[in-house]
Amino acid sequence: MIVGYARTSSLAQVAGLEAQIRDLQAAGCERVFREQVSSVAQREQLEAAFDFVREGDQIVVSRLDRLARSVGDLLAIIARMDAKKVSLRVLSISGTQALDTGTSTGRLMLSVIGAVGQAEREAMLERQREGIAKAKREGRYKGRVPTARRQSVEIIKLKEASVRPSEIANKLGIGRASVYRVLGEQESVAA
Repeated sequence: MIVGYARTSSLAQVAGLEAQIRDLQAAGCERVFREQVSSVAQREQLEAAFDFVREGDQIVVSRLDRLARSVGDLLAIIARMDAKKVSLRVLSISGTQALDTGTSTGRLMLSVIGAVGQAEREAMLERQREGIAKAKREGRYKGRVPTARRQSVEIIKLKEASVRPSEIANKLGIGRASVYRVLGEQESVAA
């Protein structure tokens, strides 16, 4: 059986999900598992697809980045497929070039492409870190202002009015741990 898996990172990417489903159905997928979650989140439909497939089946994805977030993740997925004797077909590696792990060349190409993709991502993250460090040195990057600390005066006033920390958190829309953090900082300053 040919089984498709489609994923987009957010709910806003409806057109992208629809395009993947269309491509998977055109490739002969008899069943398509779909979800709209980040690749780092729990991918329940990917797990459902693994539970569904049987020996000799093939999982098809439109692009490799729809399936795996890193080479390690990709290799773990391939190992699970191998254990079930299931192959992988990627419809588009570059333009219209497809990849099928049912062949030795396909398996080699998958490893190489996965490694290049991970190297690209790591280089992009390194450039991002360098840019942030430079902006911090130049005083242009301050980061996100902590939400609870902006409300520390209100937190302290509510606590002095004998409001419980969990009620303060609910009232101000912040976490209870943030309330305790601000109150702890206030106590250490007063001591």
